[in-house]
Amino acid sequence: MKRVGIIGVGEYLPEKILTNADLEKMVDTSDEWITTRTGIKQRHLAAPGQAASDLGVRAAQQALADAKIKAEDLDLIVVATITGDMPTPSTAAIIQNKLGAKKAVCFDLSAACAGFVYGISVAQQFIACGTYKNALVVGVEVLSSVTDWLDRNTCVLFGDGAGAAVLAQVPKGGIISTYLGCDGSKTDILNIPAGGSRQPATAASIEQRQHYLKMQGNELFKIAVNTMTRAAETVLEQAGMTFKDIDLIIPHQANARIIMAVAKKLGIPEDRVYLNIERCGNMSSASMVTALCEAVQEGKVKKGDTILLDVFGAGLVWGACIIEW
Repeated sequence: MKRVGIIGVGEYLPEKILTNADLEKMVDTSDEWITTRTGIKQRHLAAPGQAASDLGVRAAQQALADAKIKAEDLDLIVVATITGDMPTPSTAAIIQNKLGAKKAVCFDLSAACAGFVYGISVAQQFIACGTYKNALVVGVEVLSSVTDWLDRNTCVLFGDGAGAAVLAQVPKGGIISTYLGCDGSKTDILNIPAGGSRQPATAASIEQRQHYLKMQGNELFKIAVNTMTRAAETVLEQAGMTFKDIDLIIPHQANARIIMAVAKKLGIPEDRVYLNIERCGNMSSASMVTALCEAVQEGKVKKGDTILLDVFGAGLVWGACIIEW
């Protein structure tokens, strides 16, 4: 099996910014309430008519330039998203066309907030066994399109954005260990009830606002802390490593209190945990990869560093990955 690593990263955040002060004018909330409970101060929103593929292409172009790979040389494109341009065709196919990556095999992957880690795990298998030489993994969401802007408990959480990573064979380092999981018995904790084959769109479903994200926040908080802690411990055990071997942890940017609770349970100092949630909010599958990209750009991830990615989301799904940069 060949060694696989990330050789380029990129991100794109829409220009429009929605601050907590803006939300105070929309729903019964306050900057203090939002900041205290989530750690979020602002989030980016896609412009009218701006779809997931539009954001994803911008991030992909940056990642390809960083990796010094031409789009026409791509073998595989995996797009992790729950807010694709349309039910079919895949957003990956649309991005392929916009990039001019004519020979790339394309498909979407739905794993909510864990989408990027699921995506790089899938892409790694194709490259490691020699099926493909490289892959582009995009995490992109336009969550503003499925956010209920009348629900103060959820509308303060989410934002839009995209991140991308190029994977290829590397001589050393790269992806050391991955761990994925799912508990389908808890699908009701975080979901979008309508819009699928179980409850197709009707006048009634629209009137009842069933096409927006619904979340049982208190229950989800406790499960997220325990699950992310367990995922981090498991992937380290698989790799025969301890937290002393990790230079930086990049967790899913869902809620600052969840992240700090996980860090405390693991005994990890805050300066070894990367956060961008204050500026971006929760962008589901885009959160992890944009945080990774920013950590690299800021010099917080350097050549030879070992990082741990730790994610949790609707499904319920979770995952962790150790990478030597």
